[in-house]
Amino acid sequence: MIKKLLIIALALLLAGCGNLGYYAQAVGGHLKVMGAARPIEEILQDSTTAPALKEELEHARAIREFATRELALPDNNSYRTYADLGRPFVVWNVFAVPEFSVEPKKWCMAFVGCVNYRGYYDRNEAERYADELRKSGLDAYVGGVPAYSTLGYFSDPLLNTFLRLGDTEAARTIFHELAHQLVFVEGDSVFNESFAATVESEGIRRWFALNGNLEQQQAFTAQQQRKAQFVQLVDDYRGKLGALYAMQQPPENMRRAKAEILADMQQAYAARKKAWGGDARYDRWFEQDLNNAKFASLTLYTQLAPAFEAMLEKEGRDLPRFYRRVSELSRLPKAERLAVLNGLVAPVAEIKSAMLE
Repeated sequence: MIKKLLIIALALLLAGCGNLGYYAQAVGGHLKVMGAARPIEEILQDSTTAPALKEELEHARAIREFATRELALPDNNSYRTYADLGRPFVVWNVFAVPEFSVEPKKWCMAFVGCVNYRGYYDRNEAERYADELRKSGLDAYVGGVPAYSTLGYFSDPLLNTFLRLGDTEAARTIFHELAHQLVFVEGDSVFNESFAATVESEGIRRWFALNGNLEQQQAFTAQQQRKAQFVQLVDDYRGKLGALYAMQQPPENMRRAKAEILADMQQAYAARKKAWGGDARYDRWFEQDLNNAKFASLTLYTQLAPAFEAMLEKEGRDLPRFYRRVSELSRLPKAERLAVLNGLVAPVAEIKSAMLE
């Protein structure tokens, strides 16, 4: 622990005064999270622990063991402690994109390289920073995050911020964050998040196959189908915005056309929601802060997922083989990585199309 803190302290000194305040809140916030963590066994044996929390921790412990045993994810001390932070999210990420672009702003930080977001442990600080970005002419969005990975530098604890969401979300989170400990490429957020999202989806599929009842599996499958349709809807309109911005029209024309595209997307969502029988789970996403930055917050996690899914299928859904292939891919230059992944998607799309004929 002391060695890790010394590394972080050195990073603070090298970061310069401009980033000192940000790094200070990041280090301080994380140390508070770690300081709040207690061993799960200790909490389970505590007679004052609420029965509901005991049940959540028992389920989370089973999920954690499954992650190592069945998914070949790291067998370490991550998610073997628990911390109640007394708030709904552990951090709030700030995303920013120019007014007429779909490419997110990047921030470069120690250990993780350049990423497409900036995280804060205090929501008010995140909102203040987002306001500064808006005043500079950028589209900005603040999104709460229930969990994050320290990539093995620390033993990440279970948090109330994601256990409160139920067993399925807890499993998804644990699988996703442990995947980051296997493969993480500095400066390539889309690669990292899409890989972890693929591991998460495969993990949930296997978890339900062994532990879920038919009703749970059906509900999850329906949820995943709707999520895929939601993501596709957003991606389609992100493409329309990208085409608009490429035209480089006068700002007034661009703003008017941008507003029309976003309004059209709202109508498309309303139609999709009706087809779902009124499922309103994505209402909040469409109701506020609908701008370029919000698109970036979603595509970060999904853009390359189809390619990773195709790679997993190509490896016979053998996870250790898949991990080795992704690790090899991660060592290539970014352009080469992307070319390999893009080459996997088209053939799969053709196969699926042929199967439907």
